[in-house]
Amino acid sequence: MSTNTSATDFAAAVASEPAHRAPRRAIPIALGTALVAFAAVLPLLNLSIPGVLPTPTYMPGSLALLSLCMVFAALALSYNMLLGTAGMLSFGHALSFGGGAYLLGIGLAQLQLPLVTATLLALVGGLAIALITGSVANRVAGIPFAMVTLAFAQAGSVLVRRNAQVTGGEEGLSLNTARVPDWLVGVVNTRNLYWVILAILVVVYLVALWVDRSRLGHLARASRENPERVRVLGLSPYTAKLTIFVIAAVLASLAGIGYMLLQSGTVPRAVSADLTITVLVMVVLGGVGYRWGAIVGGFLYTLLDQRLTVLAKADAIQGLPDVLRIPLSEPLFLLGTLFILVVMFLPGGIAGTLDSAWKKRTRKSRA
Repeated sequence: MSTNTSATDFAAAVASEPAHRAPRRAIPIALGTALVAFAAVLPLLNLSIPGVLPTPTYMPGSLALLSLCMVFAALALSYNMLLGTAGMLSFGHALSFGGGAYLLGIGLAQLQLPLVTATLLALVGGLAIALITGSVANRVAGIPFAMVTLAFAQAGSVLVRRNAQVTGGEEGLSLNTARVPDWLVGVVNTRNLYWVILAILVVVYLVALWVDRSRLGHLARASRENPERVRVLGLSPYTAKLTIFVIAAVLASLAGIGYMLLQSGTVPRAVSADLTITVLVMVVLGGVGYRWGAIVGGFLYTLLDQRLTVLAKADAIQGLPDVLRIPLSEPLFLLGTLFILVVMFLPGGIAGTLDSAWKKRTRKSRA
């Protein structure tokens, strides 16, 4: 009787409290709506941010960069569901992202499907891939789980590279623009692509918010903290984690669809474990367990990755002595240094550090 009581108390506590290291409340509805509205009108404004955006915000260069940031922010949000909500360290999440991109391209090029039908095919295919890989990987936990997902990612990468007739092999797969509506094709329609990808980011965020606040999210967090006590209640940690795995994979496939449309193609790296590690870095930079932190991490990493490449070619960098020029000419070196500094001095990531500072300030004001 005491065991059942303690297990019940444990589940009740988990269900009534927010996620570990997660904000007590989501971003207020008014603030979130204002941010989305500002992002929606940004292509109509003439704003310049030197050093951050290459051109004013209404021009295709900046819109393409911001769209790419939103794609990876959505991907980081989906990965945060795995790591932050369910505590699953996956090295194969990019398989769903690349799967969505490749399946969309195959549906348009090989099957000659219209865009809407090809999009549904990509989402259903992403769902099927997640069910197959997740049902196997979730039989184990911890490092074995990570290794199984890594093995699936490697297998997917090999399949993509070896089937050049379908996937394009090492050269990648180009988007069949003949099957895409005209208002989504060409540099002149970058603004429309921006709005489509903004809608994808909003959808991914709303689904992540719903999962975190639902009974499924509470059960996944309980399974992460103490799966044995969850089993005592007659609930299944395996089912909860598999469901989270599948939802996160479908959202990643949706982000992959946006990536395919934006880049007019995809490459084998989109399904590789390297991309998953990159997304993991985004989530850690932003703060594991924080939805808005995942968005910030995705934006920050992508902006730095794109703009540091331009900085490395600047005359000021090229004129430095070799001891400084060589490391400063490597964006990955600078990003790696930033990641080390964040892990050392901001262990909760950007969102976790700000959240802790806000809580300390609140406690002091109440005292």
